[in-house]
Amino acid sequence: MVGFRKKKGSSAESASVDGKASGISPEQSPASSPAKQEKSASPTAVAPPKPTPAKPPTLDDLPELLKTMVEEKGEKSAAATKRVYELCDVGHKQNRVPMVCSGKWDVLTPLALCLTQESGDGRHLACLALNNLSIPTENKRVMALGPAASDVIGGLCKVIQEDKQESYLCCICLMNLSFLEASITSILSHSPVPEGSAPVPPLENPNSLLRVLEKLLTNSPSAPKSGSGKSEGVRWACGLIKNLAKSEDNAKLFGQTEIPTCVVNNIKSTTAPPSRWTSNSLEDFSLFVILNLAQWPGSREALIASDAVEAVKPIMAEGDLQGLKATMACAFLGADWNSFPEAGAPAAKSVSELMTNIVEKKGKDGQYAYGVFKLYTATKAFRDLSLAAAAADGDSTEGVCTKCLSTPSAVALCLQIMSDLVLASNDDTEGASKYVPDAASAEYAIGAIEALIPAILQTGDPPRKSLASEKACSEIETMILAYSDLPGTSGKARASAVAAAGKIKAASGSARPILEISHDLWVQYRKREGQPLDQYLSQEKGIEVDESGPLDFLPCVSSSGESSCVIG
Repeated sequence: MVGFRKKKGSSAESASVDGKASGISPEQSPASSPAKQEKSASPTAVAPPKPTPAKPPTLDDLPELLKTMVEEKGEKSAAATKRVYELCDVGHKQNRVPMVCSGKWDVLTPLALCLTQESGDGRHLACLALNNLSIPTENKRVMALGPAASDVIGGLCKVIQEDKQESYLCCICLMNLSFLEASITSILSHSPVPEGSAPVPPLENPNSLLRVLEKLLTNSPSAPKSGSGKSEGVRWACGLIKNLAKSEDNAKLFGQTEIPTCVVNNIKSTTAPPSRWTSNSLEDFSLFVILNLAQWPGSREALIASDAVEAVKPIMAEGDLQGLKATMACAFLGADWNSFPEAGAPAAKSVSELMTNIVEKKGKDGQYAYGVFKLYTATKAFRDLSLAAAAADGDSTEGVCTKCLSTPSAVALCLQIMSDLVLASNDDTEGASKYVPDAASAEYAIGAIEALIPAILQTGDPPRKSLASEKACSEIETMILAYSDLPGTSGKARASAVAAAGKIKAASGSARPILEISHDLWVQYRKREGQPLDQYLSQEKGIEVDESGPLDFLPCVSSSGESSCVIG
């Protein structure tokens, strides 16, 4: 999230911290900085008294300020807007939530109205106030989904469309709101029409936010001057698109515009090496957009047509965050196994580590925080890497390319993701996981297992019998089949599960070191979580009896329900 202050000695806003408005001087009277005056002829003459400084505004002043903003024009309205901004600046963060969420005042509608003013001062201050108000999580829902959402989003969109100097501030405000994932489909669906007119889909409406963002990106110079209003607008628009593209429905819309081509061209045209890309830079945002669009079918083809793989492939060798993003994007876009540096070892390590970090709810120092990546993104990347490696192995039973992905820790994590879903689906089971994965993550996990089966089932050297491997095969097969029977499991995932379970069952008896160690790690995880350890064990159940006879021996019971059995 982004707020603003004026840098000392600078007329440009800083997009990194909250604070006071830039470009607007504090209210002064002409006497507050008096010019040199001629000496008075009278020795008793005195300078006029300095005016009393304006009293800082308080929340009690809001009703009068909001009224002035709406009813007055020009300087009076701008002055009132400035006072409202001061109430939520960096020195008054505590006011931000009450101003929006208390229900005492409607701050949003007057600020949205100010966005339509021709006066640059009022419009600029309204943008700054809305930015600061959009930072608290509580406010995002009200601003993006509440009664004033249409006015707020519409006003911000209109400033961007008219290419005002505050366009980049409006992009940042919308980006702040889009960190609330519940809002992202609503934000991109903004497609205004004249009152009383029939709705028009965003793709067919030049005034929709979708088309306005597309126009901003396509009309920008191929290499806008860094720090210029145009370059800042494009940069923060890409930051907004990065968040909006997390939705599959939104990605499908983006895939039908020129936006995928624009972000790929941003990567192609940069002269800065990836190691120099800073967080929130144009390149950082553009690569994130490519990553988010690449994982959805509705936008994937548009990236492939834009030659995204060739643009992104060199970045994989950088390692760190940019290398991780490039690796996952290339996996989503179907890059062949030979495209991944060092025989895929860094790709396997970084993506499996990401999966582990997400499940353990942690980030990686200096690279990403927890929550930046979703589990379904990481598991899909791991699945797609596994498919690329399996394709490179071909009919070989040695699993040469899949070996670097088939580490026991990665395999155990895939088993964990599936078994947690099975456990979560059973309301009667105690000791459910603290992290319940989504169905998509489990589907990608079984897809990876199926692709990696040749490497996972490699026999020991020398071949030998192993009771531990036999137990591992039996328990894993049972769990995978239980997953395949879940109501929400797709046909594709069910087919993968049945195929993998069949191969694991056939491998029982001989020592399978990778499978055995993976099973052991999975069991250790379940012990730590307090999960039942006998859930997937094959058990031969005896016949239960009571004083009337065997409970499940039906011939014992007559059609009248009376038992003819005798217990000696």
